[in-house]
Amino acid sequence: MRVLGINALFHDPSAALVIDGRVVAAAEEERFSRRKHGKRPVPFAAWELPELAMRWCLARAGLRAADLDVIAYSYDPDLARPAAELGLDDPWDELRQTYARRAPQFLAAALPGLDPDKVRFVPHHVAHAASGALASPHRAGSVLVLDGRGEHASHLAGRYSGGALEILATQDLPHSLGLLYESLTEHLGFLRSSDEYKVMALASYGEPRYLEELRESIRATDDGGFLAPIPDWTRWADARVDDGTWGGVHADLACSVQARLEEVLVDLATWLHDQTGDPVLTMAGGTALNCVANSRIWRETAFEEVWVQPAAGDAGTALGAALQAAADHAEAIEPMPSAALGRSWTDEELADWLRAAKVPFGTPADLPEQVAEVLAGNGVVGWFDGRSEFGPRALGQRSLLANPGVAENLERLNDVKGREQFRPVAPMVLADRAAEIFSGGPIPSPYMLFVHDVAPEWRARIPAVVHVDGTARIQTVDPATQPRLGATIEAFERRTGLPVVVNTSLNTAGRPIVDDPRDALELFGSAPVDLLVLGPHLVRRSALFAGSDAATAAVVDAVVEVAPADQAASPASHAPTGAAR
Repeated sequence: MRVLGINALFHDPSAALVIDGRVVAAAEEERFSRRKHGKRPVPFAAWELPELAMRWCLARAGLRAADLDVIAYSYDPDLARPAAELGLDDPWDELRQTYARRAPQFLAAALPGLDPDKVRFVPHHVAHAASGALASPHRAGSVLVLDGRGEHASHLAGRYSGGALEILATQDLPHSLGLLYESLTEHLGFLRSSDEYKVMALASYGEPRYLEELRESIRATDDGGFLAPIPDWTRWADARVDDGTWGGVHADLACSVQARLEEVLVDLATWLHDQTGDPVLTMAGGTALNCVANSRIWRETAFEEVWVQPAAGDAGTALGAALQAAADHAEAIEPMPSAALGRSWTDEELADWLRAAKVPFGTPADLPEQVAEVLAGNGVVGWFDGRSEFGPRALGQRSLLANPGVAENLERLNDVKGREQFRPVAPMVLADRAAEIFSGGPIPSPYMLFVHDVAPEWRARIPAVVHVDGTARIQTVDPATQPRLGATIEAFERRTGLPVVVNTSLNTAGRPIVDDPRDALELFGSAPVDLLVLGPHLVRRSALFAGSDAATAAVVDAVVEVAPADQAASPASHAPTGAAR
């Protein structure tokens, strides 16, 4: 059975392809269009579809639209209620619902040959739940979903067994922990429905001065739901203008709301465990990207294991809708293999891109050693390897790497990326070394969705990745599944004694994560990055900008010496062919 999942109505439009219960491809539209989040979540944009992502998913599997059995759309307009009835100030919401009802026709126009009668609406929070529970390695367990809004609710608590969802609680709008956090994001001068992660980072610089007052109105209820009226934020702090300064009363407000969010989420997860007794909790929805809250749930509830979908936001509902549609047709669902579900290119295709761009490069047999040497020498490395990630985290496919032992590298990388200095960067750590350095969160932690305490004796050794509160959002790396990256970290440890490297996303502020080789070369040409890894190939900044024909010729000669014979062919004979890979 061939199922194409679509997320399109709000933001982070995406597509995912599931064939015979197996996840084949998943990608966000922003990676193709280069427009952050794909679009803004306003009613007037609700008709826009992830056309590039949809077409790529089909091309990846060699399918035409007519070959699909089901198109699963992650919203059901039949469940929606008028915005005014839900207590939402959104006079144009009916336009959004009209576009949702017309989705089959929009999809048929975008994908010629598609039968609109094959489009199936999957309720938004069911799609979120399926993206967690059905994609996880656990075949049964509890599931908790929290986000801004769906058709009429902002929350779902339930359990999966045998591919079937039992819903135990929902919370109707206008109460929404996601909308509460979005409102605070806007009040603090950041972009709503985009920059919530900045609030989480800023919270670490404040004190929870207003927590007791927030507890009076924002709380869990006995039926598994909650109350979350949006307060008048000016009661505590005037609206912040994003002028580059930060801290003070605004950091205290961020800290207070973050703390109350964590407490309520722990209460909701505790209620759910009381109903199910399950050992495993899976989580999805945009709120599940709050890694600080996730760690408290892991530490403070009776669940033995917490698994969070790496594309937990709305992008993940494309995957969830497809998986739920497959499960409803009695398909046996395989867990998602990893977050590396996007585009990739062969080694030869990557070389073709470099030749076509007339970029001098090498293809060394000891690439991990050479990269480790640059990192140990305090160079910054752009890392592009394998299939791109599905979701907002860079996980070793599209990353910027640096030396965590140099404290100034935090400020340096924030300058490279053009972002606020209160933002932390994350550590990649070898999986078998993580437990001696990090605690207070699950290990392994391959998706960077929990925070861990950094052992006191390690904080001075890896200062660039230690947040102001002594924590780090880690990614564990298993050399068996990420061999080139694992070998690089091992080589770096041999030089420095540190089994950790800095990892932050391969992009600059306001732009999506790099996805294709052209994106990587554009970033490398415009940002002070010392070395670019493109699969097995290396591009050195010193060679690219040497301004010397002799230096360039020397690098090209090195390429010919170590590369297979057919790699020495001219760029004209190797046009880039990776767009559909």
